[in-house]
Amino acid sequence: MMYQKKEKLYIRDLVPDPAVSYPGYYVLSASMAKNELLHTALVALHTLEFSFYQNPKSFDDIFAMLQSGLFPIYKEHYIVGYFGGKMMYLESHGWKALPATEALFQLENWLVC
Repeated sequence: MMYQKKEKLYIRDLVPDPAVSYPGYYVLSASMAKNELLHTALVALHTLEFSFYQNPKSFDDIFAMLQSGLFPIYKEHYIVGYFGGKMMYLESHGWKALPATEALFQLENWLVC
């Protein structure tokens, strides 16, 4: 079984003076570490600059964003992606499955662009 090489993407490489410095890095595959759309979402999250984001009007807005390869933000804390038919959120050690909690189904917890 082949494992993809993982890389650490340091936030200070994207944002010299982040407003939110935790986590300081994310462990990602080489292709994800170079993904400009992910970089844009991480910059917004770590600078708390959400001027290009808004609350979705419906869940269709969230799924349209996921299907186009963009990354919505959940609870102004997590970047969310859609991989292999699963919604995943990014934490410091990589992508984790997004648990289906009641808060997940509240539109006010989401930011889309």
